Amino acid sequence: MKPIAWLLLIVMVMSTVAGDLLQSMEMKRHGEVCFRNGRLAGACAAMVRNSWLALAIVFMAISFFAFLKLLTVADLSFAVPASAASFVLETVFAKLLLKERITLMRWAGAGLVACGVALLAL
Repeated sequence: MKPIAWLLLIVMVMSTVAGDLLQSMEMKRHGEVCFRNGRLAGACAAMVRNSWLALAIVFMAISFFAFLKLLTVADLSFAVPASAASFVLETVFAKLLLKERITLMRWAGAGLVACGVALLAL
């Protein structure tokens, strides 16, 4: 695999993780979004003004464009499975930063995903 493919994969995975973590933190802080009685527009306006949520959108855009570029230098059969590394990192950061309770089954699943990503590196 070309070194640029690995660099793009790292950028994509890290920006996906950052974006997802920021989204989760801010939506937990914001609370439930109401989809009735005209409250959706107000909730969307409040979220747009939230700088952390805006930063999450920037990270997700970086991830998207890194993925597009990755597809120009690597096969889809590599890019999509390798991007699953974000699941493993998100599980670890959910435990460490968001203080989520991660069950043994979720750790096992993350471990299996990590093994699959490691197989792609061979």
